[in-house]
Amino acid sequence: MSQYVSRLGRRSPSAASRLRLLRRPRRVAMLSVHTSPLHQPGTGDAGGMNVYIVELAQRLAAINIEVEIFTRATAGGLAPTVELAPGVLVRHVDAGPYEGLAKEDLPAQLCAFTHGVMQAWAGHRPGHYDLVHSHYWLSGHVGWLAAQRWGVPLVHAMHTMAKVKNANLADGDSPEPAARVIGETQIVAAADRLIANTEEEADELVRHYTADPAKVAVVHPGVNLDRFRPADGRAAARARLGLPQDALIPLFAGRIQPLKAPDVLLRAVAVLLDERPELRSRILVPVVGGPSGSGLAKPEGLQKLAARLGVADVVRFRPPVGQEQLADWFRAASVLVMPSYSESFGLVAIEAQAAGTPVLAASVGGLPVAVRDGGTGFLVPGHDPADYARVLRRFADDPSLSASMGEAAARHARSFGWDTAAAATADVYTAATQSHRRRVRSHHG
Repeated sequence: MSQYVSRLGRRSPSAASRLRLLRRPRRVAMLSVHTSPLHQPGTGDAGGMNVYIVELAQRLAAINIEVEIFTRATAGGLAPTVELAPGVLVRHVDAGPYEGLAKEDLPAQLCAFTHGVMQAWAGHRPGHYDLVHSHYWLSGHVGWLAAQRWGVPLVHAMHTMAKVKNANLADGDSPEPAARVIGETQIVAAADRLIANTEEEADELVRHYTADPAKVAVVHPGVNLDRFRPADGRAAARARLGLPQDALIPLFAGRIQPLKAPDVLLRAVAVLLDERPELRSRILVPVVGGPSGSGLAKPEGLQKLAARLGVADVVRFRPPVGQEQLADWFRAASVLVMPSYSESFGLVAIEAQAAGTPVLAASVGGLPVAVRDGGTGFLVPGHDPADYARVLRRFADDPSLSASMGEAAARHARSFGWDTAAAATADVYTAATQSHRRRVRSHHG
């Protein structure tokens, strides 16, 4: 995990556990400016990060680390605080208009958001928060100021990085602004610890943002293994969702935006049906999710593309669904298709595998960690629809492939439980607290 954690391992176990209890924070201020943990993933800017924050906070609370999540109020009349679970409190901060504020306009509201965070803190005894954990660069800026003002360590998780996204842009997608690049660079310098989802993300922090390698810790996100599991199998899930039992069902689930490349799946299906017209009667392509990000400019774009490619008759557009029903969509699918241009981890890939479904994904970001190529799914270099069509043909020709790979996928996903992620995150908090104290001592020494 972090270098601190590996050093800890060389001490006697009792000393290590005593030290951990001494240094571990009791209460963490978690910041999620642009997306509320109470929002449904797959809508607007809500996605894997929402799931990550909710699950991590609940598991941290279970190991006696209280979490208060600060997020922007996006509707009038919301309760100022909502208990998400025992030991997890969501605080709604008024910053900017409730509705219709694009993520790109949020930097202008960071001052107001910071004011709300400071106001909440002012109502407590000194030392109420032991550590700040910010998610995404917008929160990082607030976290930087809050941690400095409160004299506590800052732990930051990027989730995605402007320089990495700009290096892997989809056609017609707009690059991230320079202000974000500058903001991220400042946060990397200011944080006591940076949490990366994968080794690759850790390397990118060092390479693109000159992060100090000693400050970067790799913690794989987890998956809710109680919710995402094979359960009663593919046939039952298809029956519940009203889907044909013998169809080839390649599923897209996620936000509809160029970055996630749902168009690649539609183009691949068009290629497949050109070569194998007889498959048309037994293929169904569900697209489950809502427009987001730069996809909001053309919310009907994907429907129009399906019509233009001549595959509208086999594609089913479905609005975002709750986590329980999403698990059923995963179980029902022959294969989950993730042709993303950039993906810091690809939580959806682990969720689908945990539900017993193989994944066909672009070989980008954290997806090679999430998917074992040839074992639990297939990784494709690049975004050529013909390459994806080739893999889909394998699933069409061998119906048993979904079942055999799905079993391996469910086994693989079991190592990604949230309890493991929470314990590793707590160790990062401990390391951040130690290095922060050392820095304060040397500053005053």
